[in-house]
Amino acid sequence: MQRAIYMDWNATAPVRPEAARAVLSALEACGNPSSVHGFGRNARKLMEEARIKLANRVGAKVENVIFTSGGTEANVLALANRGERRLIVSAIEHDSVLKPALAAGAAVIKVDRNGVVDLDHLRILLQQDARPALVALMLANNETGVLQPVAAAAEIAHEHGALLHCDAAQALGRINVDLGVLGADSLTVSGHKFGAPQGVGALVTNGTPVSALLLGGGQERSRRAGTENVPAIAGFGIAVATIDLAASANVTHLRDALEHRLVDWDPAVTVFGRDVARLPNTLCFTAGVKSAETLVMALDLAGIAVSAGSACSSGKVRPSHVVTAMGFDAARAGTALRVSLGETNTESDIDAFMVAWKRIQAPTATQIQPAA
Repeated sequence: MQRAIYMDWNATAPVRPEAARAVLSALEACGNPSSVHGFGRNARKLMEEARIKLANRVGAKVENVIFTSGGTEANVLALANRGERRLIVSAIEHDSVLKPALAAGAAVIKVDRNGVVDLDHLRILLQQDARPALVALMLANNETGVLQPVAAAAEIAHEHGALLHCDAAQALGRINVDLGVLGADSLTVSGHKFGAPQGVGALVTNGTPVSALLLGGGQERSRRAGTENVPAIAGFGIAVATIDLAASANVTHLRDALEHRLVDWDPAVTVFGRDVARLPNTLCFTAGVKSAETLVMALDLAGIAVSAGSACSSGKVRPSHVVTAMGFDAARAGTALRVSLGETNTESDIDAFMVAWKRIQAPTATQIQPAA
């Protein structure tokens, strides 16, 4: 039987074995981290050890790490704490930022053909309204992998009295993430993107005040009510401690090999963001004929798991808002496919992908037109 090949690490990374063991160990223990007896103190110890590991990894103070249920909650918590500040967000943000921001009347920063935010447009948006603002700019796009100039954007924001929130969910574990280097006022991370279990993330700040979305107990220094998910947080801490950026960087040669083979076989293939810095593992492309949904299903039948843009949009037949923001039409955006690799992928996986791809595309290859 053919081995299933997983090429959808941006949707969720496999849980690291050592993180899974930490989860199981915490599940087998007992104790509420808010309890003062020994069982509670042991649970608290697991949680605080994880908090220290994350703070050290991203260059933050331990007390400024707020554990959440994941990246979405962290992003919403950041946006909800803007006070009277108006919102300015990039056009290629994850839906957990873009949807609530647009619902609140946010201004949208344009991106160029490569999917990089237009810093001049950000300046214009900041200058045309004297009200203070909160700018939201992700570090790495989840669909294209394109890296954004967060440090430069933060400098511009601060010059105009604005704050900057950075969604780094796709970045942590793949590239270096440092709150101080980025100059961000807050940062979102998501555990399941780098080998922690699903259902845990964090909002990390530089000390900016955060109030809870839900009122209840005084957990997380009264910034996030509800008993903490200790087993998931324990696994999160171990996954953070075992991040290996060198191993992540080694995935680049696999990504590049697949990219070159695709383009060599069919020069009409368009690789989104190919001319700018991207995550080492991410390849987003189109051959411009079959819908992404059709291709995902065909590859799945061949035993290969990939994604049509963001996994959060699974089941929705709609063009990628990221690709359309880059200036491509809806038809081309509707054919965008995302391949995201990880450290367990091999050269043989790339070979298998190409065999399946050629079989799927061959009947219509002659119909492919160059990208607009």
